[in-house]
Amino acid sequence: MKQVKTELTRKPVRPEKPARSASPLAHQIRIIGGQWKRTKLKVADKPGLRPTPDRVRETLFNWLGQDLTGWRCIDAFAGTGVLGFEAASRGAKEVRLVEHDSALVAQLKRTQIQLQANAVQVLRGDGVAALKQLDAASMELVFLDPPFDSTVYDVGLQAAGRAVAAQGFVYLEAPVQWTDEKLQASGLAVRRHLKAGAVHAHLLTPIANPV
Repeated sequence: MKQVKTELTRKPVRPEKPARSASPLAHQIRIIGGQWKRTKLKVADKPGLRPTPDRVRETLFNWLGQDLTGWRCIDAFAGTGVLGFEAASRGAKEVRLVEHDSALVAQLKRTQIQLQANAVQVLRGDGVAALKQLDAASMELVFLDPPFDSTVYDVGLQAAGRAVAAQGFVYLEAPVQWTDEKLQASGLAVRRHLKAGAVHAHLLTPIANPV
Protein backbone atom coordinates (compact mmCIF):
# COMPACT_ATOMS: atom_id res chain seq x y z
CA MET A 1 0.00 0.00 0.00
CA LYS A 2 1.36 3.40 -0.97
CA GLN A 3 1.94 5.78 1.88
CA VAL A 4 -0.09 8.93 1.53
CA LYS A 5 1.82 11.98 2.73
CA THR A 6 -0.15 14.37 4.81
CA GLU A 7 0.63 17.93 5.69
CA LEU A 8 2.24 16.65 8.91
CA THR A 9 4.67 14.31 7.11
CA ARG A 10 5.88 16.80 4.50
CA LYS A 11 9.17 18.58 5.10
CA PRO A 12 8.61 22.13 6.18
CA VAL A 13 9.41 24.69 3.51
CA ARG A 14 12.02 27.15 4.67
CA PRO A 15 11.22 30.75 3.91
CA GLU A 16 13.56 32.32 1.40
CA LYS A 17 16.11 34.73 2.76
CA PRO A 18 15.49 38.28 1.65
CA ALA A 19 17.97 39.44 -0.94
CA ARG A 20 20.68 41.65 0.43
CA SER A 21 20.49 45.16 -0.87
CA ALA A 22 23.72 46.39 -2.37
CA SER A 23 25.56 48.88 -0.25
CA PRO A 24 25.92 52.31 -1.89
CA LEU A 25 29.66 51.86 -1.34
CA ALA A 26 29.91 48.16 -2.08
CA HIS A 27 33.01 48.21 -4.26
CA GLN A 28 36.62 49.26 -3.99
CA ILE A 29 39.40 50.16 -6.36
CA ARG A 30 43.07 50.55 -5.52
CA ILE A 31 45.64 53.16 -6.38
CA ILE A 32 48.43 51.35 -8.21
CA GLY A 33 51.40 53.70 -7.92
CA GLY A 34 53.05 56.57 -6.08
CA GLN A 35 52.88 57.49 -2.41
CA TRP A 36 49.41 55.97 -1.94
CA LYS A 37 50.20 52.74 -3.79
CA ARG A 38 47.83 49.88 -2.83
CA THR A 39 45.48 52.27 -1.01
CA LYS A 40 41.87 51.19 -1.58
CA LEU A 41 39.23 53.75 -2.51
CA LYS A 42 35.53 53.22 -2.00
CA VAL A 43 33.43 53.16 -5.16
CA ALA A 44 29.78 54.13 -5.04
CA ASP A 45 27.35 51.56 -6.48
CA LYS A 46 25.83 53.78 -9.14
CA PRO A 47 24.55 52.87 -12.62
CA GLY A 48 27.01 53.85 -15.32
CA LEU A 49 29.91 54.44 -12.93
CA ARG A 50 32.87 52.76 -14.61
CA PRO A 51 36.26 53.10 -12.90
CA THR A 52 39.22 52.87 -15.26
CA PRO A 53 40.55 49.29 -14.92
CA ASP A 54 43.89 48.62 -13.19
CA ARG A 55 45.52 47.38 -16.39
CA VAL A 56 44.55 50.50 -18.31
CA ARG A 57 45.73 52.84 -15.56
CA GLU A 58 49.02 51.00 -15.27
CA THR A 59 49.58 51.36 -19.01
CA LEU A 60 48.54 55.02 -18.99
CA PHE A 61 51.03 56.01 -16.31
CA ASN A 62 53.73 53.98 -18.03
CA TRP A 63 53.03 56.09 -21.11
CA LEU A 64 53.21 59.28 -19.08
CA GLY A 65 56.32 58.24 -17.13
CA GLN A 66 55.49 57.58 -13.48
CA ASP A 67 56.76 60.91 -12.06
CA LEU A 68 54.22 63.73 -12.49
CA THR A 69 55.95 66.13 -10.10
CA GLY A 70 54.77 69.69 -10.64
CA TRP A 71 52.05 68.84 -13.15
CA ARG A 72 48.67 70.58 -13.25
CA CYS A 73 45.84 68.16 -14.00
CA ILE A 74 42.08 68.13 -14.36
CA ASP A 75 39.68 65.19 -14.45
CA ALA A 76 36.59 66.65 -16.08
CA PHE A 77 34.34 63.64 -15.35
CA ALA A 78 35.89 62.43 -12.12
CA GLY A 79 33.44 59.70 -11.02
CA THR A 80 35.50 57.69 -8.53
CA GLY A 81 38.37 60.16 -8.85
CA VAL A 82 40.88 57.35 -9.23
CA LEU A 83 42.64 58.93 -12.23
CA GLY A 84 43.11 62.22 -10.42
CA PHE A 85 44.22 60.56 -7.17
CA GLU A 86 46.68 58.46 -9.18
CA ALA A 87 48.13 61.68 -10.60
CA ALA A 88 48.38 63.28 -7.16
CA SER A 89 49.96 60.10 -5.80
CA ARG A 90 52.70 60.55 -8.39
CA GLY A 91 53.49 64.14 -7.43
CA ALA A 92 51.11 66.36 -9.41
CA LYS A 93 50.98 69.76 -7.73
CA GLU A 94 47.40 70.56 -8.73
CA VAL A 95 44.58 68.14 -9.46
CA ARG A 96 41.02 69.32 -10.08
CA LEU A 97 38.29 66.69 -9.83
CA VAL A 98 35.06 67.86 -11.46
CA GLU A 99 31.87 65.85 -10.93
CA HIS A 100 28.18 66.80 -11.25
CA ASP A 101 26.68 64.02 -9.07
CA SER A 102 26.35 65.26 -5.48
CA ALA A 103 26.79 61.81 -3.89
CA LEU A 104 29.98 61.21 -5.86
CA VAL A 105 31.24 64.67 -4.97
CA ALA A 106 30.71 63.88 -1.28
CA GLN A 107 32.65 60.60 -1.64
CA LEU A 108 35.47 62.37 -3.50
CA LYS A 109 35.76 64.84 -0.64
CA ARG A 110 35.88 62.02 1.92
CA THR A 111 38.66 60.35 -0.06
CA GLN A 112 40.54 63.63 -0.32
CA ILE A 113 40.41 63.98 3.46
CA GLN A 114 41.32 60.32 4.02
CA LEU A 115 44.46 60.66 1.89
CA GLN A 116 45.23 64.18 3.09
CA ALA A 117 45.57 64.97 -0.60
CA ASN A 118 46.28 68.68 -0.35
CA ALA A 119 46.96 68.98 -4.09
CA VAL A 120 43.46 67.72 -4.92
CA GLN A 121 40.51 70.09 -5.29
CA VAL A 122 37.01 68.61 -5.60
CA LEU A 123 34.52 70.70 -7.57
CA ARG A 124 30.87 70.05 -8.31
CA GLY A 125 29.90 71.08 -11.81
CA ASP A 126 29.80 70.31 -15.51
CA GLY A 127 33.03 68.87 -16.89
CA VAL A 128 32.95 70.59 -20.27
CA ALA A 129 32.10 73.94 -18.71
CA ALA A 130 35.01 73.51 -16.29
CA LEU A 131 37.38 72.87 -19.19
CA LYS A 132 36.12 75.92 -21.06
CA GLN A 133 36.72 78.12 -18.01
CA LEU A 134 40.40 77.18 -17.80
CA ASP A 135 43.08 79.46 -19.17
CA ALA A 136 44.37 78.30 -22.53
CA ALA A 137 47.31 75.87 -22.37
CA SER A 138 47.15 75.81 -18.56
CA MET A 139 47.10 72.04 -17.90
CA GLU A 140 49.83 69.45 -18.37
CA LEU A 141 47.28 66.63 -18.23
CA VAL A 142 43.55 66.48 -18.98
CA PHE A 143 41.55 63.35 -18.18
CA LEU A 144 38.48 63.00 -20.38
CA ASP A 145 36.40 59.97 -19.41
CA PRO A 146 32.69 60.80 -19.73
CA PRO A 147 29.93 58.16 -19.55
CA PHE A 148 30.09 55.92 -22.60
CA ASP A 149 26.56 56.93 -23.67
CA SER A 150 27.46 60.61 -23.44
CA THR A 151 27.17 63.03 -26.34
CA VAL A 152 29.88 65.40 -25.11
CA TYR A 153 32.93 63.78 -26.68
CA ASP A 154 33.37 66.26 -29.54
CA VAL A 155 32.82 69.40 -27.51
CA GLY A 156 34.81 67.96 -24.61
CA LEU A 157 37.78 67.18 -26.83
CA GLN A 158 37.73 70.66 -28.31
CA ALA A 159 37.71 72.18 -24.81
CA ALA A 160 40.49 69.81 -23.71
CA GLY A 161 42.56 70.68 -26.79
CA ARG A 162 42.36 74.34 -25.83
CA ALA A 163 43.15 73.76 -22.13
CA VAL A 164 46.15 71.46 -22.52
CA ALA A 165 49.68 72.87 -22.66
CA ALA A 166 51.71 72.53 -25.86
CA GLN A 167 53.84 69.75 -24.34
CA GLY A 168 50.94 68.28 -22.36
CA PHE A 169 48.65 65.27 -22.75
CA VAL A 170 44.96 64.46 -22.96
CA TYR A 171 43.83 61.03 -21.81
CA LEU A 172 40.65 59.94 -23.61
CA GLU A 173 38.62 56.90 -22.60
CA ALA A 174 35.80 55.95 -24.96
CA PRO A 175 33.72 53.01 -26.23
CA VAL A 176 35.19 53.39 -29.74
CA GLN A 177 38.60 54.16 -31.19
CA TRP A 178 39.29 57.76 -32.14
CA THR A 179 41.51 58.51 -35.12
CA ASP A 180 43.55 61.58 -36.03
CA GLU A 181 40.93 62.42 -38.65
CA LYS A 182 38.14 62.45 -36.07
CA LEU A 183 40.29 64.49 -33.69
CA GLN A 184 41.28 67.15 -36.20
CA ALA A 185 38.79 69.75 -34.97
CA SER A 186 40.19 69.49 -31.44
CA GLY A 187 43.78 70.11 -32.50
CA LEU A 188 44.84 66.78 -30.97
CA ALA A 189 46.47 63.66 -32.36
CA VAL A 190 46.76 60.07 -31.14
CA ARG A 191 50.14 59.11 -29.65
CA ARG A 192 49.13 55.85 -27.94
CA HIS A 193 46.09 53.59 -28.04
CA LEU A 194 45.02 50.53 -26.04
CA LYS A 195 41.89 48.39 -26.25
CA ALA A 196 40.98 46.49 -23.09
CA GLY A 197 37.58 44.84 -23.23
CA ALA A 198 35.02 47.51 -24.06
CA VAL A 199 37.46 50.33 -23.24
CA HIS A 200 39.47 52.25 -25.81
CA ALA A 201 42.19 54.22 -24.03
CA HIS A 202 43.96 57.00 -25.95
CA LEU A 203 46.87 59.24 -25.10
CA LEU A 204 46.53 62.41 -27.15
CA THR A 205 48.88 65.36 -27.65
CA PRO A 206 48.46 68.72 -29.35
CA ILE A 207 49.21 68.49 -33.06
CA ALA A 208 52.00 71.05 -32.60
CA ASN A 209 53.73 68.66 -30.17
CA PRO A 210 56.05 66.41 -32.20
CA VAL A 211 56.52 63.85 -29.37
